[in-house]
Amino acid sequence: MNYYPAFLDLNEKKTVVIGGGAVAERKVRALLRTGAQVSVISPDITAGLLSLKDRGAIKHYRRHYRKGDLQGALIVIAATSSSTVNAKIADDAGHLVNVVDMPEKGNFIVPSRVKRGPLTIAISTEGASPALAKAIRKEIEGRYDRDFGLYLYFLETLRKKAMVKIRDRKKREKFLKSLASAEMLENLRKKGFKDLSKSITASFNRLFTQPHK
Repeated sequence: MNYYPAFLDLNEKKTVVIGGGAVAERKVRALLRTGAQVSVISPDITAGLLSLKDRGAIKHYRRHYRKGDLQGALIVIAATSSSTVNAKIADDAGHLVNVVDMPEKGNFIVPSRVKRGPLTIAISTEGASPALAKAIRKEIEGRYDRDFGLYLYFLETLRKKAMVKIRDRKKREKFLKSLASAEMLENLRKKGFKDLSKSITASFNRLFTQPHK
């Protein structure tokens, strides 16, 4: 199966996770990080999910899945210990549904991800080898450390300043592209975020203290 890659805005969107085990908890925590509204349906839940419930982070319905539970949900995660129940959930869902033990029953899979601040790198083998996807993720984690996330936040701020101070569009584009060059990324790895950001800020202040006409 060929999957269509996408990044979804789930902020304030209803999502439903059926299941209360360790896999369900992992899925719930990933959804919460997006700002989604998460409902969990399961007779029993992990201590971690119970803690989230007690804090009001999720809604929990202490029972088995029923038809109609998926109404209004943008995303559904079928994560029960029963393949039969998971397949039933997939059949009932008329929207995005991920089935943890039988990905072919759903219509989307969750890739391995590397997250560094606003930087997200997704790795998928389309189900051919989850183990290889995990190995590649670990390799990328070593290549793109925490400094890359900090650098992106820095670039976001600097871009806003450049939009005001560098009036010439071509000069502005050239400057911004230079900050994302292969050379600059290598400098980030060698010098680290702290030293590189200081150097860039100093150069920016020297060149663009006065608005360009």
